[in-house]
Amino acid sequence: MKLGSIEAGGTKFVCAIGNEKGEIFESEVFPTCSPEITMESVVSFFKNKGIEALGIGSFGPISLNPKSEDYGSITTTPKILWQNYNILKKLKENFDIPVGFDTDVNVAALGEYTWGGAKGLNSCFYMTVGTGIGAGIIAEGNMIHGLLHPEAGHIIVPKHPDDTFEGVCPFHKNCLEGLASGPAIEKRWGKKGNELPSDHVAWDIEAYYIAVAMVQTILMVSPERIILGGGVMKQSQLFQKIRNKTAKLLNGYIKVPAVTLNMDEYIIPPVLGDNAGICGGLALAARELKKQEGKSVSVKI
Repeated sequence: MKLGSIEAGGTKFVCAIGNEKGEIFESEVFPTCSPEITMESVVSFFKNKGIEALGIGSFGPISLNPKSEDYGSITTTPKILWQNYNILKKLKENFDIPVGFDTDVNVAALGEYTWGGAKGLNSCFYMTVGTGIGAGIIAEGNMIHGLLHPEAGHIIVPKHPDDTFEGVCPFHKNCLEGLASGPAIEKRWGKKGNELPSDHVAWDIEAYYIAVAMVQTILMVSPERIILGGGVMKQSQLFQKIRNKTAKLLNGYIKVPAVTLNMDEYIIPPVLGDNAGICGGLALAARELKKQEGKSVSVKI
């Protein structure tokens, strides 16, 4: 199969061509400008490339209900020019092929589930910690949708006892994203995370908030593996701190080997690295193509 993938982010769009094995043949990056300018570059990249299907992982929130009038739209994003823009409709106007559409983090989770850190498992939880915080969930082999889609970055977390920072989220102030995202770290300490030393107290506070989220994830979702990506998680010292604090907060309640004996293999960085999202787009495109082929077969029968 020759497949297309789009990782649509708030600062950049990554477009790639690859196959159903997760191999990437060609890619290009475009800055996220206005929808008109950005999508013109995206469409031009894929034109006449002979792709059979396309998978999109988009920043959000997005409308994922196929029965909704705004299905395929980016909805209440703080990026004003993109509010209520229907990215799926624009692509379908230009390409008469199956197109899969989901959140950027759900698609990254799918990439790790298909070829990365959760390969061979039945479920996983992928969280990105960067400019924002978002999460994707694979359960029983499928990406989780519902009323909307997972918005784990906005769960309310108890404040660290030594943290007086009010938070940066314009909606909730002290939600997970408001307290633990990259902008929260920078505003709290006056420096970007990558400018702070590895032994700075910032990382104990950061690990605490992420560990609280991990505990809630384990108790509510029960994933077989947790994968933490994004710019903040490139501070590798965070992983062991998060594992230790997660175990401490669980306090022996979850007695399974992944938690009690193998936490180093349970909470991990993405095996696909920065390609988790773009590989996930290829996996989504392959799924959408098979789904459409299945519909064609059922019609013939």
